[in-house]
Amino acid sequence: MAEAHTINSMTGWSFRLCRIFGVEVQLHSFFVFLLVLSMSWAAYLEQTLVRGAALWLLLLLAVAVREVARGVAAAWYGIDLKSILLLPTGGLPTYVSTDAAERATEMKVQKRMALVGPVANLIFGLTLAGLILTIAPSIQIWELHWVTPLHLLRTAVWVNLLLAALNLLPAWPLDAGRVVRAELLRSPASMSSSMRSGTRLSPTIALSLIALGLVTANWWWMMAGFGILLGAQIERQGLLGKTNPGGVQVSDVMLTDYSILSASATLEDAVLQARHSLQDVFPVVRGSNMVGAVSRQTILEALEASGNGYVQGIMTRSFQTALPADPLIATLNRVTEQAGASSQLVPVVEGERMIGILTPQNLQRSMALWTRWQRSVGRRTQEDENR
Repeated sequence: MAEAHTINSMTGWSFRLCRIFGVEVQLHSFFVFLLVLSMSWAAYLEQTLVRGAALWLLLLLAVAVREVARGVAAAWYGIDLKSILLLPTGGLPTYVSTDAAERATEMKVQKRMALVGPVANLIFGLTLAGLILTIAPSIQIWELHWVTPLHLLRTAVWVNLLLAALNLLPAWPLDAGRVVRAELLRSPASMSSSMRSGTRLSPTIALSLIALGLVTANWWWMMAGFGILLGAQIERQGLLGKTNPGGVQVSDVMLTDYSILSASATLEDAVLQARHSLQDVFPVVRGSNMVGAVSRQTILEALEASGNGYVQGIMTRSFQTALPADPLIATLNRVTEQAGASSQLVPVVEGERMIGILTPQNLQRSMALWTRWQRSVGRRTQEDENR
């Protein structure tokens, strides 16, 4: 499923900077806070406010370097950008069409795009370092206090190198974090543990950076941590900004022809039944009531580790339900935020009756079919309007 990239819910916190080759560039108001902070720091160090403003411009330049490189790479891969929201940690893009968004979330493209920003900052920073060492060898680039209004040339080098290193951390929505998140979502059998790890990793890294900044009295680490949290919150709000993007409801993609397992069934019997099904996760019932869920992988691992047993001994007993008319994106967000093992299966209920299920595997297939169907309907509608 293509990840939605809409940031409309946060436009009140940003302002339009310019338009480059048809792409609207917006600057988040967090940069205004950084400007005030940079100038205040310069004043504290008994430097002119101009030096503080210059420090801020160098921060903005580093972000601009990576986003220009990423914009060129997006054009190379045929990804049409609509706008970019600049944050201190990088930019958050929106796309012209669903096709462009899907192209941007292809794993091969994502991995290559994830390298573009850090490599651009690394090359730019090292090039500056080479020029400085050639023209003014007396400047000590490698001394501590890398980012400071006292040494702007040194800052110009290190702000690029540090931004490159920051985006190699596996925290969403940083470059490496996007790849890690996409890889976790590709593994249907382990989606629950993957999503649990993925949802906790980013805030853990961000809070660690904030704590490091507090301990070392370095506000740059704190700003990096806040930047990660801010970016994640903006993308999350953007994802939910449309109550139901594209009109996708749970009933549109749920699996209605599915197999169930009895809680009293043995693991060997469950394997035999699973062998004749394409499902990756199975509802577990006792009588007419659903009492849990279990994945094919869990059954096989339990058999290998402990021998034959009963399904009820290895099933997940907690799960969340959804209604057929629930918005799909909101439902998935709610489930993954809870990050329990039950997120590998969501029963769809109508009244007291289970009428379908959502699993990672069926969701990928159903969304692919649904998207193609929507495109076909859109093309036919456009053709009718043009007649």
